[in-house]
Amino acid sequence: MADIQTKVVQSPPRRSHKIFVTAQISLRILAIAATLVATWVMVTSKQSMEVFGIKIDAKYSYSSAFKFFAGANATACAFSLLSLVAVSVLSRKGSDPGHYFFLFLHDMIIMSLLMAACAAATAIGYVGRYGNTHTGWMAICDPFGKFCNRVSISVLFSYLSFVAFLILTVISANKSRQIQV
Repeated sequence: MADIQTKVVQSPPRRSHKIFVTAQISLRILAIAATLVATWVMVTSKQSMEVFGIKIDAKYSYSSAFKFFAGANATACAFSLLSLVAVSVLSRKGSDPGHYFFLFLHDMIIMSLLMAACAAATAIGYVGRYGNTHTGWMAICDPFGKFCNRVSISVLFSYLSFVAFLILTVISANKSRQIQV
């Protein structure tokens, strides 16, 4: 009778650990895909037009905020791949909460990096789309609509990866604080 009760008591933590690992892997794959798409779309976004015989280009590399954004997303993608490997290794070793603290730190750092990159790109994108009448900056999205739409798509995917890392941070923090009995 005691053996049956022990099995019933041990079953929920194993199921909980399986759900945790599945969520970790799924969210990391989502984050990898989103950051990869955000990087690729931003790096390949460019548009040219000719005004009075002068060729004018719009490229992500003309803005330091967009270069930072692309670099941050590429970095987040690479470190997400490494963390996916780490989660796979940790899931085989067991669920020692001490190991998950490092995942929490990783997720928090990458989430903060993505938050900064998204904020920078959003600010510059807003000025590009709407201009700033107080400073005399003109909106460029009317003549460079294709470029602006691609930048918007890239920023949207990056926000998706930010949300994935926010969720990963919360569940990693929760897992790392659990005390095993």
